[in-house]
Amino acid sequence: MGILFDGVSSMGILDGVQAVFFDCYNTLIDISTDEDNPLTWQMVSSWLSYQGVGIGARDLMHEYRRICHEQAMQRRELYPEIDVEQVFAEICRDHRLWEIDARKVGRRAARTFRAASVRKKRVFPESLRLLEHFRGLPMGLVSNGQRVFSEHELRHLGLSKYFDVLVFSSDLGFKKPDPRIFRHALSKLAVDPENALFIGDSYRDDILASREIGMRSMFIRDAWALPDRA
Repeated sequence: MGILFDGVSSMGILDGVQAVFFDCYNTLIDISTDEDNPLTWQMVSSWLSYQGVGIGARDLMHEYRRICHEQAMQRRELYPEIDVEQVFAEICRDHRLWEIDARKVGRRAARTFRAASVRKKRVFPESLRLLEHFRGLPMGLVSNGQRVFSEHELRHLGLSKYFDVLVFSSDLGFKKPDPRIFRHALSKLAVDPENALFIGDSYRDDILASREIGMRSMFIRDAWALPDRA
């Protein structure tokens, strides 16, 4: 029998659970990105040149980081979150060579940036088994992620079908461990904290943060054993 925090067993923690929430990256999706590689920025810069945006790779990287920093500061949050789609839209407006739909190009640029930076992207097979194990219960995803590409990654990897609600920090302007992101997700499924289980990989952002508002919590690697104990 798996042991969790405060001596609560892995089976006991499921008693009365009415909904299950998951973190995304390093919980469901095993991913690796390289946003510091000059080739990543060169690829995005080259792609932008065909969309009517003229900015070199090095300037693009510096502009991206500058705007991200400014966005975060403007949020005035303890745990601020940026919106990558808006960042690229601003770059496209400022460096357009002719009239373009900066918002549309910015959205596509954000996805191009993600595609250029990803080095590994796969579903943990143990997590897929876990999702199947919880089928029949309402499920939600709460991620410190960018909807503009995270939603597509979930769809591409066949994970979207498992969730009744997807909550991304980019939509809210703040991120885990801010308790408001958990409360927002709970409200979407109309479930009380004490009747919800959160599963993730980060002790601070997933385990402690969800428990502080009364949710139950479990490390993903502990949760992987649940289907074998059903």
